[in-house]
Amino acid sequence: MPTIGVLALQGDVREHARMLQEAGATAVAVRRPAELDAVDALVIPGGESTTMWKLAEIFDMLQPLRLRIKEGMPAYGSCAGMIMLADRIEDGAAGQQTIGGIDMVVRRNAFGRQVDSFESDLRFGGELVHAIFIRAPWVESVGPDVEVLGRSEPGDRIVAVRQGPLLATSFHPELTGDVRVHRYFVDMVREL
Repeated sequence: MPTIGVLALQGDVREHARMLQEAGATAVAVRRPAELDAVDALVIPGGESTTMWKLAEIFDMLQPLRLRIKEGMPAYGSCAGMIMLADRIEDGAAGQQTIGGIDMVVRRNAFGRQVDSFESDLRFGGELVHAIFIRAPWVESVGPDVEVLGRSEPGDRIVAVRQGPLLATSFHPELTGDVRVHRYFVDMVREL
Protein backbone atom coordinates (compact mmCIF):
# COMPACT_ATOMS: atom_id res chain seq x y z
CA MET A 1 0.00 0.00 0.00
CA PRO A 2 1.71 3.24 -1.09
CA THR A 3 1.95 6.21 1.26
CA ILE A 4 0.73 9.27 -0.60
CA GLY A 5 1.02 12.74 0.87
CA VAL A 6 -1.45 15.55 0.32
CA LEU A 7 0.22 18.96 0.30
CA ALA A 8 -1.56 20.52 3.27
CA LEU A 9 -0.71 24.18 2.85
CA GLN A 10 -4.15 25.13 1.55
CA GLY A 11 -7.02 23.58 -0.39
CA ASP A 12 -9.04 20.34 -0.49
CA VAL A 13 -6.74 18.31 1.77
CA ARG A 14 -9.32 16.18 3.64
CA GLU A 15 -11.27 15.41 0.48
CA HIS A 16 -8.18 14.15 -1.35
CA ALA A 17 -7.05 12.11 1.67
CA ARG A 18 -10.44 10.38 1.84
CA MET A 19 -10.39 9.55 -1.88
CA LEU A 20 -6.81 8.22 -1.70
CA GLN A 21 -7.77 5.92 1.18
CA GLU A 22 -10.77 4.65 -0.80
CA ALA A 23 -8.40 4.01 -3.74
CA GLY A 24 -6.16 1.83 -1.57
CA ALA A 25 -3.39 4.18 -0.39
CA THR A 26 -2.31 5.46 3.00
CA ALA A 27 -2.85 9.24 2.97
CA VAL A 28 -0.85 11.67 5.11
CA ALA A 29 -0.71 15.46 5.33
CA VAL A 30 2.52 17.08 4.12
CA ARG A 31 3.50 20.53 5.37
CA ARG A 32 7.25 20.26 5.95
CA PRO A 33 10.25 18.92 3.97
CA ALA A 34 10.73 15.98 6.39
CA GLU A 35 7.12 14.92 5.79
CA LEU A 36 7.67 15.18 2.03
CA ASP A 37 10.72 12.92 2.31
CA ALA A 38 8.57 10.22 3.98
CA VAL A 39 6.01 9.76 1.16
CA ASP A 40 6.02 7.71 -2.03
CA ALA A 41 3.97 10.25 -3.98
CA LEU A 42 2.12 13.53 -3.53
CA VAL A 43 -1.24 15.10 -4.33
CA ILE A 44 -1.28 18.86 -4.80
CA PRO A 45 -4.89 19.85 -4.12
CA GLY A 46 -7.20 22.42 -5.56
CA GLY A 47 -7.27 25.76 -3.79
CA GLU A 48 -5.73 29.05 -4.83
CA SER A 49 -2.45 28.73 -6.74
CA THR A 50 -0.93 32.08 -5.71
CA THR A 51 -1.66 31.37 -2.03
CA MET A 52 -0.22 27.87 -2.39
CA TRP A 53 2.95 29.24 -4.03
CA LYS A 54 3.43 31.89 -1.31
CA LEU A 55 2.84 29.35 1.49
CA ALA A 56 5.24 26.89 -0.16
CA GLU A 57 7.90 29.61 0.04
CA ILE A 58 7.05 30.54 3.65
CA PHE A 59 7.22 26.88 4.75
CA ASP A 60 10.46 26.32 2.77
CA MET A 61 8.72 23.71 0.61
CA LEU A 62 9.12 25.08 -2.93
CA GLN A 63 12.67 23.85 -3.54
CA PRO A 64 12.16 20.44 -1.85
CA LEU A 65 9.00 19.95 -3.95
CA ARG A 66 10.88 20.84 -7.15
CA LEU A 67 13.69 18.46 -6.23
CA ARG A 68 11.39 15.49 -5.47
CA ILE A 69 9.48 16.08 -8.73
CA LYS A 70 12.75 16.30 -10.67
CA GLU A 71 13.91 13.05 -9.03
CA GLY A 72 10.79 11.30 -10.36
CA MET A 73 8.36 11.31 -7.42
CA PRO A 74 4.83 10.69 -8.73
CA ALA A 75 2.51 13.65 -8.20
CA TYR A 76 -1.08 14.50 -9.01
CA GLY A 77 -2.36 18.08 -9.13
CA SER A 78 -6.04 19.05 -9.32
CA CYS A 79 -7.08 22.58 -10.37
CA ALA A 80 -4.56 24.80 -8.52
CA GLY A 81 -2.38 21.71 -8.29
CA MET A 82 -2.39 21.54 -12.10
CA ILE A 83 -1.12 25.12 -12.17
CA MET A 84 1.59 24.22 -9.64
CA LEU A 85 2.80 21.30 -11.82
CA ALA A 86 2.89 23.36 -15.03
CA ASP A 87 6.24 24.45 -16.41
CA ARG A 88 4.62 27.68 -17.65
CA ILE A 89 1.47 29.65 -16.73
CA GLU A 90 -0.57 32.37 -18.40
CA ASP A 91 -2.50 35.00 -16.41
CA GLY A 92 -0.58 34.24 -13.23
CA ALA A 93 0.00 36.78 -10.48
CA ALA A 94 3.07 38.98 -10.87
CA GLY A 95 6.13 36.85 -10.15
CA GLN A 96 4.07 33.71 -9.57
CA GLN A 97 6.19 30.55 -9.53
CA THR A 98 5.30 26.90 -9.94
CA ILE A 99 6.86 23.61 -8.94
CA GLY A 100 6.89 22.58 -12.60
CA GLY A 101 7.46 19.16 -14.07
CA ILE A 102 4.82 18.91 -16.80
CA ASP A 103 5.76 20.41 -20.16
CA MET A 104 2.60 22.45 -20.58
CA VAL A 105 1.28 25.99 -20.59
CA VAL A 106 -1.70 26.41 -18.26
CA ARG A 107 -4.04 29.41 -18.29
CA ARG A 108 -5.04 30.32 -14.73
CA ASN A 109 -8.80 30.88 -14.10
CA ALA A 110 -9.39 30.17 -17.81
CA PHE A 111 -13.00 29.04 -17.41
CA GLY A 112 -13.88 32.29 -15.61
CA ARG A 113 -14.60 33.57 -12.15
CA GLN A 114 -16.29 31.75 -9.26
CA VAL A 115 -19.77 32.46 -10.68
CA ASP A 116 -18.72 30.71 -13.91
CA SER A 117 -18.02 27.40 -12.14
CA PHE A 118 -19.78 24.41 -13.68
CA GLU A 119 -20.14 20.64 -13.79
CA SER A 120 -19.79 18.49 -16.88
CA ASP A 121 -19.29 14.89 -17.95
CA LEU A 122 -16.10 14.17 -19.88
CA ARG A 123 -13.87 11.34 -20.93
CA PHE A 124 -10.86 10.74 -18.69
CA GLY A 125 -8.54 8.09 -20.02
CA GLY A 126 -11.42 6.62 -22.00
CA GLU A 127 -13.91 6.52 -19.10
CA LEU A 128 -16.83 8.90 -18.67
CA VAL A 129 -16.44 10.86 -15.41
CA HIS A 130 -18.37 13.70 -13.82
CA ALA A 131 -16.16 16.77 -13.44
CA ILE A 132 -16.53 19.85 -11.25
CA PHE A 133 -14.76 22.98 -12.50
CA ILE A 134 -14.29 25.83 -9.96
CA ARG A 135 -12.38 28.86 -11.27
CA ALA A 136 -10.54 26.22 -13.23
CA PRO A 137 -7.50 26.45 -15.47
CA TRP A 138 -7.18 24.82 -18.84
CA VAL A 139 -4.12 23.68 -20.74
CA GLU A 140 -3.18 25.97 -23.63
CA SER A 141 -0.51 23.67 -25.07
CA VAL A 142 1.51 20.57 -24.25
CA GLY A 143 4.95 19.31 -25.15
CA PRO A 144 5.57 16.16 -27.18
CA ASP A 145 5.93 13.90 -24.12
CA VAL A 146 2.60 14.91 -22.54
CA GLU A 147 -0.39 12.60 -22.97
CA VAL A 148 -3.79 14.30 -23.10
CA LEU A 149 -6.22 12.26 -20.97
CA GLY A 150 -9.29 14.51 -21.07
CA ARG A 151 -10.97 17.41 -22.82
CA SER A 152 -13.81 19.61 -21.62
CA GLU A 153 -17.31 19.87 -22.99
CA PRO A 154 -18.06 22.43 -24.29
CA GLY A 155 -15.00 23.98 -25.86
CA ASP A 156 -12.77 20.96 -26.38
CA ARG A 157 -10.17 22.36 -23.96
CA ILE A 158 -7.44 20.13 -22.51
CA VAL A 159 -8.34 19.46 -18.86
CA ALA A 160 -6.40 16.29 -17.95
CA VAL A 161 -2.80 15.34 -18.77
CA ARG A 162 -0.05 12.94 -17.83
CA GLN A 163 3.69 13.15 -18.31
CA GLY A 164 5.54 10.16 -16.91
CA PRO A 165 4.89 10.03 -13.15
CA LEU A 166 2.95 13.32 -13.15
CA LEU A 167 -0.83 13.65 -13.52
CA ALA A 168 -2.92 16.83 -13.56
CA THR A 169 -6.60 17.72 -13.95
CA SER A 170 -8.36 21.08 -14.20
CA PHE A 171 -11.34 19.66 -12.36
CA HIS A 172 -11.95 18.46 -8.80
CA PRO A 173 -12.56 14.67 -8.69
CA GLU A 174 -12.21 14.78 -4.89
CA LEU A 175 -15.59 16.58 -4.71
CA THR A 176 -17.58 14.04 -6.74
CA GLY A 177 -17.36 10.88 -4.64
CA ASP A 178 -16.08 9.04 -7.74
CA VAL A 179 -12.76 7.42 -6.85
CA ARG A 180 -11.63 6.53 -10.41
CA VAL A 181 -9.22 9.45 -10.97
CA HIS A 182 -7.57 8.82 -7.60
CA ARG A 183 -7.46 5.07 -8.30
CA TYR A 184 -5.78 5.86 -11.64
CA PHE A 185 -3.14 7.84 -9.72
CA VAL A 186 -2.66 5.19 -7.02
CA ASP A 187 -2.23 2.58 -9.78
CA MET A 188 0.38 4.86 -11.42
CA VAL A 189 2.29 5.04 -8.13
CA ARG A 190 2.19 1.25 -7.74
CA GLU A 191 3.47 0.73 -11.29
CA LEU A 192 6.42 3.14 -11.00
